[in-house]
Amino acid sequence: MSENSEIHISSTKPVIATKIRFGRIFWPSLWAALIVSIIGLLIWFFMIKGIINGLSQDTGMKVEQNTVLHMSLSGPIAEKGQSKFDPLSMSINSKIGLSDILQGFEQAKKDDKIEGVYLELEGAQCGYATAREIRNAINDFEKSGKWVIAYNSGEVISLKQYYIASAANENYGFPSSNFEFLGLGAELTFYKNTLDKMDVEMQVIRGSGNDFKSYVEPFLRENMSDSSRHQIERFLSSIWLDIRKDIAADRNVSVKKLNELAENATIRDIEDAIKYKLIDGVKYKDEILDLLAKKAGTPKGKEVELLSFAKYAKKRFYQNQTLIQADDPNIAVILAEGGVSRSGDGLTSEEICKLFREVRANKSIKTVVFRINSPGGSALASDEIWREVKLTNKTKKVIVSMGDVAASGGYYIAAPATTIFAEPTTITGSIGVFGMIPYTGAMLENKLGFTFDRATTNSHSVLTTNKRLTEDEMLIIQNGVDDIYDDFKEVVAEGRGMTKDQVQVIARGRVWTGRDAQKIGLVDELGGLTDAIAYAAKKAKIKNEKVLYYPIVKKDALSDFLEQLEAQGGMSIQSSVPELPNSLLVYYQQLKKLESFQGIQMRLPFTLSID
Repeated sequence: MSENSEIHISSTKPVIATKIRFGRIFWPSLWAALIVSIIGLLIWFFMIKGIINGLSQDTGMKVEQNTVLHMSLSGPIAEKGQSKFDPLSMSINSKIGLSDILQGFEQAKKDDKIEGVYLELEGAQCGYATAREIRNAINDFEKSGKWVIAYNSGEVISLKQYYIASAANENYGFPSSNFEFLGLGAELTFYKNTLDKMDVEMQVIRGSGNDFKSYVEPFLRENMSDSSRHQIERFLSSIWLDIRKDIAADRNVSVKKLNELAENATIRDIEDAIKYKLIDGVKYKDEILDLLAKKAGTPKGKEVELLSFAKYAKKRFYQNQTLIQADDPNIAVILAEGGVSRSGDGLTSEEICKLFREVRANKSIKTVVFRINSPGGSALASDEIWREVKLTNKTKKVIVSMGDVAASGGYYIAAPATTIFAEPTTITGSIGVFGMIPYTGAMLENKLGFTFDRATTNSHSVLTTNKRLTEDEMLIIQNGVDDIYDDFKEVVAEGRGMTKDQVQVIARGRVWTGRDAQKIGLVDELGGLTDAIAYAAKKAKIKNEKVLYYPIVKKDALSDFLEQLEAQGGMSIQSSVPELPNSLLVYYQQLKKLESFQGIQMRLPFTLSID
């Protein structure tokens, strides 16, 4: 056959169409789509990871000569700084930590390139103990020969905002700002009438003699009891005196005069504040920047070199902790903040107990500073933490540093420490216990028509919120609460070298300021976190302090990446999710907190904001 020959094949058989099964097409297509999707996701993941790693490599932070640190206090100040991405609002929620602030001032004090600090305040959110520690850090920074210029830029300058700002060398305000200088006040919300309208009854059991344990009063009363009013007025007066003393020392105005100004509502705007020497002058933002440039020695025609204090402090703190972690740290600082619970958010026994075990196992750690900022919470979780503090104190002395509040369960976990530090304005004590069980049966029956019936094997087999507690059941719970209260007094007596009778006199659920708590023996020394660390080092005979903070500071590459995007305008997505007004959020958070309570509570007797 030649190469050019053609072959023709024909057939007389009919062509039959072959039926293709659905599975032969669907499953291969599905697997192909899945594989392509997975490969695409992997490529996207590694690309994003590469970008994040590239942007967040620890290459150091360049600080120019004649730099001024810009410290903006306009939101919550926590014990430890954190940045979280909120998917609902598509934004980054950042909190600067007190430990970051203290470390930032300490590092800036020794940094030759830092000329001073520009402190801009507008709505700082913290307690007065935290505010005082920031003031002390400012005063210490100024002693190094460097300066701090404060600028109150908000529409209203609050007392707390001014209290922090008054520590600065120079203090200015926006020309049209209002000025609040009226003393201290506290407002409590009572829910009894609301619960009555809803046919909800709160069944409350307090430790015997806990007449100051007023946490439950909003659910039983329409106003404060005499004992509650007495303790609130007492600690407000104590805190107000300390605030005036601090301001008087920095502004050269008498303590008496400051009280007269508040009593007569003399200070109403910036001009009044200038007249009575609380503020040095008024300035617009451009005038403040010109002043900063002059103070920093910035060449004419150039803008002052401003660097974010938060960024500087966070970076320096991370660098400091990374070096110390690799160099046999000798002092551990365990940070504990929030309500006491077994797990979840806040101060959890699950996390804190683990940290104490880690510290005990670290042979280079010689002593421990336990920083507590907590109103208390679960009695069981408090007891778990107490045990770990006591065990640690047997081998490595534990020094407690109290923040804005260390009360009830927050004091319980401090009791076994060798020494307790508190700021004069710290809220502490509240040695007492309560239980609270709602009766919702009437509400469900009257409002929704529900009825209930039960079958039991024993008298108390069904304990439910839809049935009132019997007298016997109330007595059982009362005995349980009293047992825990008795244990609480025993823990305090053992830790503070007292008898239980002596503890009963100062307990009863009563709240004290740090200054008053020192007088009655619940606190040993007045001072902040820095003072507690110095004391711990001295007692452990440590000359070269190497302080490691727990939880260990870790680099958060994703948060760094998101923060950089936000700073560059890359996070412009706006959420359409409606937000509750702040006034309603307060009640929502209180109800949410109440819903999370489990078991008997050791908790501060009230929730209030002191401004």
